[in-house]
Amino acid sequence: MSLSPEPAAPSNLTLRIISSAVMAPVTVGIAWFGGAPFVLFWTAAASIVLWEWSRLVIGSTQAIRGYRWFAIWMIAGFAYASVLMLAPVVLRRDAALGFDAILFVFAVVWATDIAAYFAGRAIGGPKLWAAISPNKTWSGAIGGAVGGVAAGIAVTAMAGLDLAPMLVLVALALSAASQAGDLLESAIKRQFGAKDASQIIPGHGGLMDRLDGFLTAVLAAVMVGVARGGLDGAAQGLLVWK
Repeated sequence: MSLSPEPAAPSNLTLRIISSAVMAPVTVGIAWFGGAPFVLFWTAAASIVLWEWSRLVIGSTQAIRGYRWFAIWMIAGFAYASVLMLAPVVLRRDAALGFDAILFVFAVVWATDIAAYFAGRAIGGPKLWAAISPNKTWSGAIGGAVGGVAAGIAVTAMAGLDLAPMLVLVALALSAASQAGDLLESAIKRQFGAKDASQIIPGHGGLMDRLDGFLTAVLAAVMVGVARGGLDGAAQGLLVWK
């Protein structure tokens, strides 16, 4: 029998970093290709999220509440997954600025998540909404917003676009939408007594856990873009401000 100590299991943060280091380049690469690979990628992602949502509903002790309760939650899950499937495609369809627009949303969401995590751990302070997500703090939310805006500005500069004051406000709004999406998913999981949507991504839980903030942010981005540029010009409507 070996007396050597068992190797320590990797920390949750280490797993999150490794998972992100794998997923982020793949996601950006597929966004760069666009077209059918991009559509298939988000169709697959939405299908997995719908499967995770279904697991939460079916596996909940509240499923005994009846058919109507079950139907309402499944319809809500279908709508949730449909947004994830359609919104990125609408934003990416612009051949000129579609990739820049998707990259802008990615950058804002990812930087918000990272900055909020580290600002919250470093500063602490009052909870943002303890009943829904006990670990989130106001310092994390503010730090996340600052990080998200900074990342949006960086993508704007790399894309060679004019940095209009409204674009800064758009980045701030997308950061807020991202954090709201995180809270929404936390509330949904709490409704079903679950910590994670699934365990398919090491350190993150489920795909729904990873894409909650992106879903609401890309929906907000599409709403802004379509309102200003229509379906064919959503990316321009999001990024180009006179």
